[in-house]
Amino acid sequence: MKKNITLLLFGVLSFSLMHAQIVISKPTLGFTQACASSSFNNYNVTFSFSPDTALTGSNQFIVELSDETGDFSNATTVFTSTAGSVTSSPATLSFSLPEVTAGEAYKVRIKSTSPIATSSGSDPFAAYYKIQDSPFTINNLIETAVFCSGSSYVLTIDNPGGAMNDSPLQYPSLTFNWYKETGPSTSVFVSSGETLEVTESGTYFVETNYGTCTSDSFSNRVTVSEATNGETTTAINSLLGNPYCQEDGPTTLSTISGNSYQWFKDGESIVGATSQMLETNESGTYSVNIDLGNCTAIATIDLENTGFTSNIDVDDLNMLEEGQTLIATVTTSANTPTYKWYLDGSEISGATFSSYEINSAGNYKVTINQTVGCLSSKEFLFRVTEPFPNVSQIPNLISPNGDGVNDTWIIPQEYVSGSGAQVMIVSEQGKIVLNTNNYQNNWPENISLKDVNPVYYYIITTPNNKTRKGSITLVK
Repeated sequence: MKKNITLLLFGVLSFSLMHAQIVISKPTLGFTQACASSSFNNYNVTFSFSPDTALTGSNQFIVELSDETGDFSNATTVFTSTAGSVTSSPATLSFSLPEVTAGEAYKVRIKSTSPIATSSGSDPFAAYYKIQDSPFTINNLIETAVFCSGSSYVLTIDNPGGAMNDSPLQYPSLTFNWYKETGPSTSVFVSSGETLEVTESGTYFVETNYGTCTSDSFSNRVTVSEATNGETTTAINSLLGNPYCQEDGPTTLSTISGNSYQWFKDGESIVGATSQMLETNESGTYSVNIDLGNCTAIATIDLENTGFTSNIDVDDLNMLEEGQTLIATVTTSANTPTYKWYLDGSEISGATFSSYEINSAGNYKVTINQTVGCLSSKEFLFRVTEPFPNVSQIPNLISPNGDGVNDTWIIPQEYVSGSGAQVMIVSEQGKIVLNTNNYQNNWPENISLKDVNPVYYYIITTPNNKTRKGSITLVK
């Protein structure tokens, strides 16, 4: 009898565990709206469940996110807890928003896996992932635009993006709202979309649609006017600014949208310049005639580049006689220039003036930096050497063993650097190992003598085509 009672109790207990249930309360939000970005994307939700004892060790709690209308038909899982990690009520979980999140009526709900249960949805909340949150440009950053009477003008968001413009069009999930200014600090919504067709004068701008979330993703203002006569004026924009740094490469000039264009420089028509944009690296007065259909517009810009010119009064290669010095001087048009001098790659301490007195051989460099306006720089490289030894004969025996005596092939000055003579050295196998018109009395450098007393052959040809030939034996 006792055995039957025990079996009955065990069966009842097993049945109860298999069919245990929990109730999960409506989740409470730890925020009022979720305005996520790459720098912050963490939100808390709190819920209660009962009874605690009904959970199994494999249970996981899941946070699901609805669509922007609060519908969970195609819910997105935004967090899943580790099995058995949440065992007591109430509990708080953290989740992150997907990058495509955008809407004013999202909800979250909580689900358990063992036993299976689902809460009701939370209160609705605004949620946006601000994948682009910086100012961007429209209308090629031109502040004005014009359209002919009875026509219209299309404002567009500039694309592609890059270092000069983080275009929101790079992010397909984003949408946009256009506005028209009604006062110094007020505006009215006019339309949504990537472009805006303007049919009445006014000042317009566009913002990325992040709803009630604050955002820095907005455009420049453009004042659009209606042309009432045959010709009107507008503006030209320089991509790199005006003035611009010539050393940074060419800038791109652009103007408003039209049917056709003709560009001019200093009053002269530029052949083939018939596009909305013109690339140039020259200063001057640029203008463009724009066909708008029923009227025309003209735009002008006095383009300046603030690049500077510099010169140095020494040659690329300079001889420094023993006991003498060489003064190198830089002249420049740079604004508030600074100078740095280098010897063999190392900065020379205290050498910060436009001139430097040189008293030793080596490889020199000077850099000039313009520190006001266009921040750009130039540099000059030159070499200073000691005079070549004045030998009278061409040697036919050298010993490149590193002892400082007869290590290199030193020839008369009439054949070395500066003479214009061609020096060619050929191995016994016929391989050319040296061929130069600027011989520095430095052959051979870093040579490994694998053979015993190898022999090489030289051919020296002077500028007037006189030739000297002979052999060179290398000994240890």
